[in-house]
Order: sequence, then C-alpha cells, then structure tokens
Amino acid sequence: MHLVFISLILFFSCQSALAEGSGIDVNAVRSEFIQPVPYAPGPDDGKASLGETLFHETRLSSDNKISCASCHELDSGGVDGLVRSIGVGGVEGDINAPTVFNAGLNYSQFWDGRADTLEEQINGPINNPKVMASNWPDVIAQLKSDPGYVGEFNAIYNDGITADNVRNAIATFERSLNVVDSRFDQFLRGDKEAISKDELKGYELFKSYGCVACHQGQNVGGNMFQKFGIMDDYFADRSAVTRVDFGRFNVSGDEIDRHVFKVPSLRLAVLTAPYFHDGSAETLDEAINVMARYQLGRHILDEDVELIIKFLGTLVGNYKGKPLRE
Repeated sequence: MHLVFISLILFFSCQSALAEGSGIDVNAVRSEFIQPVPYAPGPDDGKASLGETLFHETRLSSDNKISCASCHELDSGGVDGLVRSIGVGGVEGDINAPTVFNAGLNYSQFWDGRADTLEEQINGPINNPKVMASNWPDVIAQLKSDPGYVGEFNAIYNDGITADNVRNAIATFERSLNVVDSRFDQFLRGDKEAISKDELKGYELFKSYGCVACHQGQNVGGNMFQKFGIMDDYFADRSAVTRVDFGRFNVSGDEIDRHVFKVPSLRLAVLTAPYFHDGSAETLDEAINVMARYQLGRHILDEDVELIIKFLGTLVGNYKGKPLRE
C-alpha cells in the first residue's frame, strides 16, 4: 500500500501548483481529487500537423502496412479495441494498447513505464518485431525518398529528416491530443448542472470506495505505479503468467516491482474496452469488480457499479471542438 500513500502525499502537495494559472478556483481544486484536462499547447510551426501525417504513415513499418494509428485509432477512443494489437505480418502483440488521447499527461509511457517521454516511447513500436518491425535507418530512408516529406521537414527543422525530428513531430502531435471540456471538467469549473445527480453519486462512490487512491489528477490516473493485486493474488487466480505480467520488474529488476504497472487513465474508460494490460476484462463493470477485489479488497454493489460507470461517462470530453463520444 506504500505506493498509494506516497502518491497521495505527492498529489496533494502539488495541487495548488496545478491550479495556479489554470482559471480554476484554487480552493475548489483543493477539495477534489481530479482536475480538468488542460488545453493542448498552442501553435508549433507546423510540427503537430507533420506529426499527424507521420502518425498515420504506414511506411514507418517494415511491410508498409502498420502505422501508429493502426493500434491507436483516433475515431475509436485512441485504441484498437483488441485484447492485443496486431502488428507486421499479422503477428499478435504481447499487451493491450492503451489510449493515445491525453498521453501527454502521463508521467511515463508504456504499461511498465520504461519510457520517460513520448519521444522515447516512439522507439518502442518502431523497433518491436511484433509491432512495426523496423529500425530508424530504414524509416529515415523511406521518408527521404518522398520529396513531400523532404520539403516539409526542411521547412520546419534545420537538419531535415532525422530520427530525432520524426520523434519530435509525432510527440508534438500526440501532446495535442488532449480531450478537454468534459461535463465533469465543467462541473469542476463551477457548473454544478453539468452532471446529473446519479453521476454525482457515482463520483462520491468512486471516492468513498477508494478508487481515487490510484485514479486522480488531470488524467484520472497515469501519474503513479501500483501493484496489480494488492489485496489478493490476481496472477495466481488468472494463471498462465507471461513476461509482460511482471510489469516494472522487467525495467528495474527489483523484486518489489514484480506485477507493478503504471495506473491507467480512466478519462476515456467508457470507450476503451477491453481493460488492463492483459485485456482480460471485456466490460467496464467486470473491470470495476476486478479492481474492487484485487486492489481494494471490497465488493461493490451492482447498483453502485452502475452509478460509478455513469460518473466515468462524464469524463469524456471534446477533441477538435467535437465530442469524442456522441
């Protein structure tokens, strides 16, 4: 449980700083565990536009068929809806793809947090034989063979097409993928009519059951690591444990990190089934019950699960001025 308490101490210590300059009443923010999603950065000399093109560019993969958007579909909550994503040659990956929306708000990337930045994260799928199965020399050669890309990069970057600049452009685009102005954010900003009584009750239950111990902040997660199976042994019950189930242990080699993962954001939870790093929960109510048992050591009443899901529905905001979820 030490990770929970450390996270909450850090969370409360930085709340005032997060509120300053945000247009949010500081005293109101201090009383809540969640803050509104910030608006994406402003103009960037075309980097985000170039990054968006590269995000959909299949020539980043060895077979010219897989792009970033293949696993992170922007029309489907930033995920592919699969238990494990499909890469080059139809190979199934090892882990469930999280949403790319609001990824810039996460304090590390990948389920095991092995990448500190979005730029660093991009190296993963490029080189992974089960995803894009490529390498930077081949990617750069592909892009340099396209006069359009040569011109775009030269107009933005002094040194043209390089791996660093490709990473920078894609990461700049990904940082623009903030989903803002959700009904719950409007509620936090003072519009008490933005959510219904049932949705507010769901939020109160979300807090009282203890979900906020790990799911808080602007992204309602993504800001701490936690062991999967605090109150009960999830992996003993699930069986067939694989290397990816070791979580941060694969990064640190420290036994205390075995089965520890980055806590996922719940901002788009109602859109991003299946759930968990292993995609084992097909529905949101199933995921909530699993979390209740293994993380909280509690049973949540069916009617309370329904109300919590109603609250989670209020967390989905707008992208490019339109609701991400109609």
